[in-house]
Amino acid sequence: MRIGLLTNGKTHDVKFLADHGFGSLELIAWPGEPFDPKKVTARQIDEFKQQLVEYNIELSAVGYYPNHICPKEGKIAKPHFIAMMKLGRKLGCDVIGTFTGRNPEKSIDDNIPGVKKYWTEMAKRAADLGMKVAFENCPMFHHHPFRGTNIAFTPGAWQKIFDAVPSDALGLEWDPSHLICLLIDPVPTIKQFADKIFHVHAKDAEVCWDVVKAQGIWDTKAVRHRMPGLGQVNWREVVSALLEVGYKGNLDIEGAHDPVYGGNLEDAGLLISLNALKQYVPVTM
Repeated sequence: MRIGLLTNGKTHDVKFLADHGFGSLELIAWPGEPFDPKKVTARQIDEFKQQLVEYNIELSAVGYYPNHICPKEGKIAKPHFIAMMKLGRKLGCDVIGTFTGRNPEKSIDDNIPGVKKYWTEMAKRAADLGMKVAFENCPMFHHHPFRGTNIAFTPGAWQKIFDAVPSDALGLEWDPSHLICLLIDPVPTIKQFADKIFHVHAKDAEVCWDVVKAQGIWDTKAVRHRMPGLGQVNWREVVSALLEVGYKGNLDIEGAHDPVYGGNLEDAGLLISLNALKQYVPVTM
């Protein structure tokens, strides 16, 4: 198990990770970004792979997080997602992080038929490529008008998705911060979905109870995301549980969300998080 970062190749490069003691990364690539499969060249791919080897950085996953189920966005999302899976294989990676998608006008149950249709096809494509699809559990609705774009945000929804599409190629990009924001205890979900956790986002969160008591849980300031170690996630219990269930992946920090350690303080916050996590992660050679 290594500790790393999410990066699109612009904000933090491989050398930055190595210089500061990180050991892994998830490579994010939206259309138009440096590693957009339509733009990236074979030479760039080879140079990136050489850097990973030179600096002893492991590529945990590639990532792209659109609303796959939205008809308009889906027209762009589907071909880009397929291209990202192929890029992952070229880079020697077998996990891609994403959202399930959602029709925001429908309930979770009413979204299942659309999710089943889309992800049955995509799970087969992933399996054929030797890839695993990891659904991040961000609800994407904790703001007005509270109409999310991802249904894979609660353990109950996870089970409905996996029941609808029983594929070994579908699993979770497990992120405890979103569970904290929903007042869900993260640790039991590790054991409940042990064989479905393909990748872990290391992100923290805190419930602002003064706001909740005054304005309710749906106020936009009722919860906020923090760097790992600065919120309410018990990382000692989380890492221990992940190790206990046999998780073989990495912990990649999702920065850029902390309201205190943002902007010019983001790198400082990342190093605080690295030190907070290191005390629980076994040293790997």
